[in-house]
Amino acid sequence: MLIDIDKWEADRIAAIDSDGTQLTYGQIRALAELIEHSMPAHSLLFLLTENNVGGIAWVMASILAGQVPLILNAHTEPALLGTLTNTYLPEYIVAPAAMAEVQTEPIVADEFGYRLRATGAPHAKLNNELSHLLPTSGSTGSPKLVRHKYDNIEAAALNISTFFGLTEADRPLMVLPLHYTMGLSMVFSHLKVGATLLITDRKMTDTEFWALLKQATSFTGVPFSFELLDKMRFMRMKLPNLKLLTQGGGKMPADLNLKYAEYCRDNGKDWIATYGQSEGSARMAWLPPEYAISKMGSIGIAVPNGRLSIRDLDGNEIPESPAEGEMCYEGRNVTMGYARCREDLALGDERHGFLPTGDIAYRDADGFYFIKGRMGRFLKLYGNRVGLDECENILKAHITCECACSGDDTKLLIYLSDAAQADVAKERLMEAIKVPATAIEVRVIDSLPRNEAGKILYSKLN
Repeated sequence: MLIDIDKWEADRIAAIDSDGTQLTYGQIRALAELIEHSMPAHSLLFLLTENNVGGIAWVMASILAGQVPLILNAHTEPALLGTLTNTYLPEYIVAPAAMAEVQTEPIVADEFGYRLRATGAPHAKLNNELSHLLPTSGSTGSPKLVRHKYDNIEAAALNISTFFGLTEADRPLMVLPLHYTMGLSMVFSHLKVGATLLITDRKMTDTEFWALLKQATSFTGVPFSFELLDKMRFMRMKLPNLKLLTQGGGKMPADLNLKYAEYCRDNGKDWIATYGQSEGSARMAWLPPEYAISKMGSIGIAVPNGRLSIRDLDGNEIPESPAEGEMCYEGRNVTMGYARCREDLALGDERHGFLPTGDIAYRDADGFYFIKGRMGRFLKLYGNRVGLDECENILKAHITCECACSGDDTKLLIYLSDAAQADVAKERLMEAIKVPATAIEVRVIDSLPRNEAGKILYSKLN
């Protein structure tokens, strides 16, 4: 069975959520059998999830049963959900029982607080290797999906459980959503080793969150997660069970990165930064904890069984180090490609294990990789190539409020959450990128728009 999930005793606890509800490995397998006998093989379904044991049960059981779920946030914006539904015509919809407004008749199954309903749509032609679908990161209106295959799940589960050294004794706290690639990878990798996931949809200010954190052996978050924890004086708390902190989902501010690295070093814990994309089934690189301080800011090296490389503008690999160019990844966890319409779900593997990441990276003399910015995140102002990610990093060294950079080849836009720091921000960037004041405009907003993983939604800045 996929990721050896049949290896574990039926009564072994696979997950516990904020309400104290438990899910066993046996219940996941039983639900898979129910789904397999309730609908035609390899059917397309929309799976609207929340962070609870029901969400884990339906995600895993649907895939184990050979169905193909598009895993979505149960609270997806109605306009986006409507676009996806009209584009892909799901044969079935699974949603929390309370969400009657997005459900259709008749009810096929009702388990773990979720209901499976048929839509009456015709059977979709799906590639035999297709295991599940995820929306592209940060998508707010696009129907573009990432097509995953079964071998991606196996590879991701093996790679991640190997470099984290996961065992059946682990109890990770999962705050990342199931429809987010890094959250889903936590499920695959921990269930492969027989661990117990602690999953929550509570805010970090809620009592239930802290009750689970005190039981957890590890915590995985994005930079925004660790910013919130730091504001809540996380490092003053006694958490003897917590042995591992892992970070992904973008670059951490240098001062915060160092703060957590030193905290972990001084308190017998590991701090591991990771890098990944949905197109690579989450993690593709990791920074071993012994290098957390000496190579701070690096995404590290390729995950086990994977390979990173640097390519020039013509696509030629640069074997020497140091080197800078587009970072590419090779491995079994590279997904099949994108889908933009229902017919694309029948397509085969278009990537064949090779993924140009779209990230500009620097590889140092020791073989460690550092992300410099996105290939598309550049402007050309007064003849100068200006990296927007680099501009944000410059600002973060001089101001204390939230900031983001956007714009076009006529003007650089700085978004700040504090008007009092506007003059400093503009002056620092003028000095750094050597452009006149008229080429930079500061806009003050209440807060930066972010997705559930904490990433800035640049498309919503205006």
